[in-house]
Amino acid sequence: MIIENVLPKDYAEMLSVWENSVRATHDFISDEDIEFFKPIIMEHAFPSVTLRCIKNNNGAILGFIGVLNQKIEMLFILNEARGEGIGTALLTYAVNELNAESVDVNEQNPQAVGFYQHMGFKVESRSELDDMGKPFPILHMKL
Repeated sequence: MIIENVLPKDYAEMLSVWENSVRATHDFISDEDIEFFKPIIMEHAFPSVTLRCIKNNNGAILGFIGVLNQKIEMLFILNEARGEGIGTALLTYAVNELNAESVDVNEQNPQAVGFYQHMGFKVESRSELDDMGKPFPILHMKL
């Protein structure tokens, strides 16, 4: 798998991957929440992090990771591509090449919590609300 840099022209496609992934794995997030987060992700989150992605042979993005200050801020995989090692490859790259050592995970997403635990992360603390003050408990995990 080749890990590539992300360009601003990729943001719209990445937002589609994000939404596809969230709808598949975050059943606690409503349609209204998804619409609330979309402009924040496009205008603030994507431009503020170091982004890398993996594409298929046709050049379509299968998954991406964003890191800022040694923290994984986002890791999303197209639902149809889950289980193919894309998340593992991106996370390993982030740890080894971008020096990532922590991540915040929605407690209500047990698949993600389990994935990060499997990859060596341990829960350090918990917050009742997410960064936007929404009632989505967050687990703060660290290598």
